[in-house]
Amino acid sequence: MSCCDKDKDLNCVCEAVLNIKDLQDAVDDDCPTSCFSNLLAPTQFVGDTIPFLLYTKKGDLFKAFGNVGELLPGDCFKTPFFRVEDVRKDCCATLSLLRPVDGRGSCKDDVCDVERLVRTDFCIEVDLRCFCAIQCLDPRLVVRNFVADIDDDDDKVGGVEDDDDRGRRRHRH
Repeated sequence: MSCCDKDKDLNCVCEAVLNIKDLQDAVDDDCPTSCFSNLLAPTQFVGDTIPFLLYTKKGDLFKAFGNVGELLPGDCFKTPFFRVEDVRKDCCATLSLLRPVDGRGSCKDDVCDVERLVRTDFCIEVDLRCFCAIQCLDPRLVVRNFVADIDDDDDKVGGVEDDDDRGRRRHRH
């Protein structure tokens, strides 16, 4: 399928992102005993985001930039990690950028060095028909808030703070 061919049916990337969106929308943080959840086979809540990578027609990772101009707190960053926010009938989608960080909260450029993905409010609009592959990643990589505690005495990271399955703050070492 050629890029942006509007006469074709949905491609596999568009179908996969639509499925991811449906799965994310099905997560109900507020009521684990909802009649619309799977009460017979409950699973531990692992978040509301299925992170993924997109590959271009040439086989390269697609990347986007967040906080360009550094008008908001934090540095400008580049990321290949995304969360789907919306998909329209024409396979155009709004994706939010996930900031790739290490255990200290520093942005990482090498995909294999990433320890956590932090949700951001930075978004990009894409035509999903212009991609040839998608790779879903483990939802446990994503944290809503990231706090790296540095011990001043020995400059070690104290831990990661994020939300547990009920929205409570927790601190992990």
